[in-house]
Amino acid sequence: DIISAIEFDKTGDHLATGDRGGRVVLFERTDTKDVGFATFTDHDALRRDLERMDHPINRHPEFRYKTEFQSHEPEFDYLKSLEIEEKINKIRWCQTANGALFLLSTNDKTIKFWKVQEKKVKKISEMNLDPPKAVGNGCVASSSNSNSPTPCLANGGSSDNDFSFPPGGLPSLRLPVVVVTSQETNLVARCRRVYAHAHDYHINSISNNSDGETFISADDLRINLWNLEISNQSFNIVDVKPANMEDLTEVITSAEFHPTHCNMLAYSSSKGSIRLIDLRQSALCDSHAKLFEEPEAPGSRSFFTEIIASISDIKFAKDGRYMLSRDYMSLKLWDINMDSGPVSTFQVHEYLRPKLCDLYENDSIFDKFECCLSGDGLRVATGSYSNLFRVFGCAPGSTEATTLEASKNPVRRQVQTPSRPSRSLSNITRVVRRGAETSGVDANGNSFDFTTKLLHLAWHPTENSIACAAANSLYMYYA
Repeated sequence: DIISAIEFDKTGDHLATGDRGGRVVLFERTDTKDVGFATFTDHDALRRDLERMDHPINRHPEFRYKTEFQSHEPEFDYLKSLEIEEKINKIRWCQTANGALFLLSTNDKTIKFWKVQEKKVKKISEMNLDPPKAVGNGCVASSSNSNSPTPCLANGGSSDNDFSFPPGGLPSLRLPVVVVTSQETNLVARCRRVYAHAHDYHINSISNNSDGETFISADDLRINLWNLEISNQSFNIVDVKPANMEDLTEVITSAEFHPTHCNMLAYSSSKGSIRLIDLRQSALCDSHAKLFEEPEAPGSRSFFTEIIASISDIKFAKDGRYMLSRDYMSLKLWDINMDSGPVSTFQVHEYLRPKLCDLYENDSIFDKFECCLSGDGLRVATGSYSNLFRVFGCAPGSTEATTLEASKNPVRRQVQTPSRPSRSLSNITRVVRRGAETSGVDANGNSFDFTTKLLHLAWHPTENSIACAAANSLYMYYA
């Protein structure tokens, strides 16, 4: 039941989680639902949405369990003698249609397209059989003029095979009557398509395109472009596999479509670089439009430099102007118009730097932490150890750095208070902010625990709400 993926839809009214058991669980927001009206027109719904934007609802968001379904099952690749676990790696919401929800889910090898829809429950209200003609265990006499009843078999059949219609035929055909007896509905999840056999290596990313028709899937060496309607064909748009695998120096770690430009996407690498590519340039994007990487400080190289530089996750801001990346030690905010270096760097757990040897020995140094941005682009967040996650303000002049623990009784630590109200990202300047950390302890002054880690989190698209997963528990934080 360990949660391995988490994602809000574009409206923020639905939340999906995936776990190591291959299950997808959906949650639905309940505190914004209108009560007292049976039906609404599209005009009424649009008017209410605009009113909500003018007058935000100042109450805590409430989500309730909606449904769950088994997305993936464990498999075995007999050609490679490899077990394929059912763990959900990523979930992405697609555009809704006709009141149905659509989403993509993937494990290491197979992507599936799901439709979740409410179906009205139909029940049999009556069995419209003629009671006087029913005998014993359900046999019906072949004719009302018979002098003796037709013998019945144990299974309810008749031993008389010479059945004949009565003169004039049967007066009526008696069938069960099936009607809708109530407004009860059931949620039904149905797999619409399966996109398989396109990746030789483990899938680490899927991302929807803004055109609503295509999506990408990425593994360690390739990125494929799919059409949602075509499951048996994909186009390879990025291939970093060398002719000789001994020459391999970096792998793809994450990939994401631009939120508004359907021809642009970005992917990160294990060497700490991000490449922005334009699909209009060529069918196979061997060359990038822009390369984002931070120059290495002279004299700072060590055995761990390349390992901790590997980017585990990238996210675009809602407007597509900025990108957020997470490496092992820090968050970096990039302006896609400035490829000379990040505009901001946020140190997540600098107190772990003296412990890199221990982290390497227990493989914790290879943990892949996700990151997220707020809908307004004024804050960023990511997870750490001891079930902690950190929130940073990224507006000009902001020194906000908050540490929270994902638990039933969260401990909030305000590292620094913003000196003035946050503004937009339009005039952001390059700055490095470090929260107050103490060597040997976590940001709450406690000894850190490498076994409890907060890897997955998602920011609500329009509100200051963060959903985060700690082991098999899902927590929601609202500010």
